[in-house]
Amino acid sequence: MAAGNRAADTAYTELRRMIVGGELAPGARLAEVELSQALGLSRTPVREALQRLGADGLIEVLPHRGARVALWSESDIAEIFELRTQLEPYAAARAARIGVSEAVLDELRGLCGAMEAAAAEGELAQVAQLNSRFHAALIDASGNSRLPAMLTSVMHAPLILGTFHTYDPEGMARSMGHHREVVDAIAARDPQWAASVMRSHLRAAAAKISTSPREEE
Repeated sequence: MAAGNRAADTAYTELRRMIVGGELAPGARLAEVELSQALGLSRTPVREALQRLGADGLIEVLPHRGARVALWSESDIAEIFELRTQLEPYAAARAARIGVSEAVLDELRGLCGAMEAAAAEGELAQVAQLNSRFHAALIDASGNSRLPAMLTSVMHAPLILGTFHTYDPEGMARSMGHHREVVDAIAARDPQWAASVMRSHLRAAAAKISTSPREEE
């Protein structure tokens, strides 16, 4: 891999981590010069990383004003969760129906354990990142190659809104329990159970976001 590509990948990975983890808040301005200095990289790989993040739906490019972390309105959030509650229960059900390997189940359970440990330590940015990996791994487990592309831009929006920062201990425990239960349903090869748990999980998250204050633009 060329040095320029590695630098762009480094910039993309680090900026994505900062956005998904909440270090860069919704609406935060993203100046190439400042980001280059912070990351210790030239402006070219940072510019390429910003273009990739824009394609992912994680940032917005503003004409003549640079870029900023994406903001979502009430209607945006409603649309996002409408899509997710249609597609992710299907992914969970399909994974249960076709069956997955023990290695995949171990990966999903490992992510559950890592999330629970991070939540216990109050490492909420880490919880958000692991949550993203869990949902991506579950979608991959569905075996439907079109789903990841369809869900890329909507998978991360709720994380950027800092959902996990608003969870009380009961809500966090419920979310962690949903993850465990959907893996159990997939392991049991029970599509209806898997879909039902995932649907409940997403509805609970949507309800939490709808009642949480968000910063105005």
